[in-house]
Parts: sequence; structure tokens; C-alpha cells
Amino acid sequence: MISNFIIAGEKVEPGQSKQIDIRLSRLPTRTPIDIPVMVSRSKREGPTLLLMAGMHGDEINGVEIVRRLLVNGFNQPLIGSTICIPILNIHGFLNFSRQVPDGKDVNRSFPGSKLGSLASQIAYNLRSEILPIIDCGLDFHTGGSRINNYPQVRGDMSSEETLSIAKAFGCKYLMDAGLREKSFRREAGKLNKPLLIFEGGESLRLRKNAIDEGVNGALRVMKHLGMREEAPKPQNEAIRIASSFWIRSSAAGLYHSLVRPGERVVKGQEIGVISGPFGDFQRKMVSKEAGHVVAVNNIPVVNKGDALIHVGLE
Repeated sequence: MISNFIIAGEKVEPGQSKQIDIRLSRLPTRTPIDIPVMVSRSKREGPTLLLMAGMHGDEINGVEIVRRLLVNGFNQPLIGSTICIPILNIHGFLNFSRQVPDGKDVNRSFPGSKLGSLASQIAYNLRSEILPIIDCGLDFHTGGSRINNYPQVRGDMSSEETLSIAKAFGCKYLMDAGLREKSFRREAGKLNKPLLIFEGGESLRLRKNAIDEGVNGALRVMKHLGMREEAPKPQNEAIRIASSFWIRSSAAGLYHSLVRPGERVVKGQEIGVISGPFGDFQRKMVSKEAGHVVAVNNIPVVNKGDALIHVGLE
């Protein structure tokens, strides 16, 4: 609940909505690169919620989630304020890349530096301009290259406040996830500000179920915080995932999956088949433990040791 609401030198008054462009850098062509930040404040005091996507430039589902929140006016709160950042990593978005042009990961660059690498500068701006004025946040991500994540939220569920927001989000899977060094979530944790990660879909592909779940989850969190009156009801009963592991390819060849994200598997269940492209062999893959398929690797051509199926354990 910040009364003196200033971002990049611009003040946003109660009851005001404004787009603020945080100047980041310039392309080699001298074209300026700004991070657009959409702020919407109610006249009534309340929490400030960050709705952010595009920390990794190829994670498009998150960008679409925040875009839909904006275009439908869902970002306008009854109380408090919302800060929407549809694309944090502008360079990565333009280049269809997870990283910035120097190959660094923004989410491993916190707290950042004003004079550091490009990734460090992005982290510094987020840390210095946005993090101090929010109370909590939703950071929308997508599975990595070829990895299709079933819609899920990740956070430090040992925190009661984080757990309550995760439950309010209404995903099927609540993933216990520790705070990684130099990540935005760890930086927020240092200031005791709950930050929840949403994961859904696959990089550079729009998946309707992931986008719908992300939008609906954001609305449910806003209702939980008193920022709106209505929100869609969850479609699934929440399952808390305490740990997880990857089932890896036991041989090189062509992989045919027999399970889908969101399914439950039992110990000894056949989950896929690896075959030789010349018809020389065929090998079954089985699950060594019972659990939930929280993600699958969609690539059909695999090497021995490749991660194929991510299984979560209750």
C-alpha cells in the first residue's frame, strides 16, 4: 500500500491509469528499447499486485495472458493497484530467444547492476523501480524449448502467505520450489514479498488451456486480495507437489509418448516406447514411481539420457 507511487520518475495518482516506458537501452541501430509498464490505481487503498510476463523472450503464453488481462480491463482494481508488464525481456522477444543478446538469463541476474550486462540492467530496473512498491506478484512463464508444462504454480509453499495465494490461483498443481540464487523470486523473498510463478504450455507456441488457466488464476488471486468481486471457479482440486523428477531416455532413437501432461501414472506403468528409426529395436519406458505428469518433452528424436517426462510426487 504505497501512497507515493513513482516509477521511472513518473508519479501515478490514486484513480489514475498510465503507461510508463522504462528506458532500458538502444539497439545498435540507435533504436530505443523501452519496457512498457501499465499501471492502474484505484482511489481506494489496497494491495499492489504485479502481473508480469516475458522475462524469457520466447515464453509467449505468459505475454498473451497479461495482454488479455489488459485488453479486457481486468487489470483495473476495485481497491489497490496493479502493475502489468507484458514483456520484460524486449530483446529476447524480438529475437525469439529465452536470453538477451549476450546469452545471459535475466532470471539469474538479480539484483542486477545499472552498469552491468544487459540482463543485469533489466534485473536492476525491475528490482529498483517495481519490486519496492508491490506487495505480491504473479510471474507468468512457459515451458522451455519443446517442454510442454501442464498449468501449474510454483513457489515457496512453506510461506503461509505464498501458499494462500497459490491455493487462490486455483491450478491443479501447486509445486513446492525453493528460492534459486540470483532469481527474481529470491530477490522478492528477501523483502518478504510473495511472488508466485505460473508455468504453462511450451515456448513459442500459444496453448489455449495454459492461457485460459493463467488468466482465470490471475482473476482468482485478485478476488482473493479483494481487488475484484468475481472470478471463475477452479476446475480442479489442487494437488500439492512436494518433489519431482525427470524420467530420462534409456536409449537413443524415436520416442513415442503414451501419457499426456496432467495425467496420473502408477508405478510400473508403460509411459512410452523408444524405437530405432531403421526398425532394429523397440524398448518400453516405464515409470518407477507413482505420480503426476507435470510436463512432457515433445521432441520425438532423443538421445540416451534426454529428459522425457517430468513426474511430480504428492
